[in-house]
Amino acid sequence: MSFTFKEHYDANDLIGIVKKLRAPDGCPWDKVQTHQTIRSEFIEEVYEAVEAIDENDTEHLREELGDVLLQVVFHCVLETEQNHFTLNDVADDVCQKMILRHPHVFGTVDAETTEEVLKNWDAIKMQSKSQTTASETMESVSRTLPSLMRGEKLWKKADRGGFRYENVMDVIALTERQLAALKASVLAEQTQDYERQMGELLLSVTGLSRFLHTDCEKSLYFACDDFIARFKALEAAAGAQGIEIQKSDPGMIHQLWDDISKKDKNGGNENEQD
Repeated sequence: MSFTFKEHYDANDLIGIVKKLRAPDGCPWDKVQTHQTIRSEFIEEVYEAVEAIDENDTEHLREELGDVLLQVVFHCVLETEQNHFTLNDVADDVCQKMILRHPHVFGTVDAETTEEVLKNWDAIKMQSKSQTTASETMESVSRTLPSLMRGEKLWKKADRGGFRYENVMDVIALTERQLAALKASVLAEQTQDYERQMGELLLSVTGLSRFLHTDCEKSLYFACDDFIARFKALEAAAGAQGIEIQKSDPGMIHQLWDDISKKDKNGGNENEQD
């Protein structure tokens, strides 16, 4: 399969490159790939693009979006080889969808606020997918989403289906009940219940996060960064005192950790009062 070198390439050239890689005289690795074998790479590239967004790094984002686009094109080429669909078919589908779901832009429907837009979007989406109940919309939420994100989406669908809490304290009380249930299972050493109870607790936390208008996935993301930073501070503080963390009394290490956490929450001001 011939190939023409250029100074600049476009999306059509990317399709040609992937086809060249898949051709009999192409790349031994690319020729044997399937949707299933590159599934993880697709997920990884999307996460790396999201990381570039979080870093507000335009150059990095451009690179990572290219990697995501490569994955999209690769999957489309796999389907084109089977005469199922092409990248243009995919583009047509999504264009049709966007036009259909934005009647306030491409039609005569009025929608002056974000809330009205989302209400119309959900109604049109349910109609286009032949969904008649809230549970059907919940079942349509992808099971492969990160579970915290999936949980928040399920709470949103439930809320729109009429299952909602009136104030934040009710949601906090729900979370406390789930924590108490887990604690009771631990005290009773009912190990067979741990996973289910932990799931119930985490799901209630995603509901609380949605009620507080926070992003549960993002909250945990930054909490993990904070955890690493505090552990570095713990290692530094322990080293300064000649303490080996792995060999020391856990109570002493936990006290060091609490001191670091307190200092961190006080913005580094050790003299600030509680």
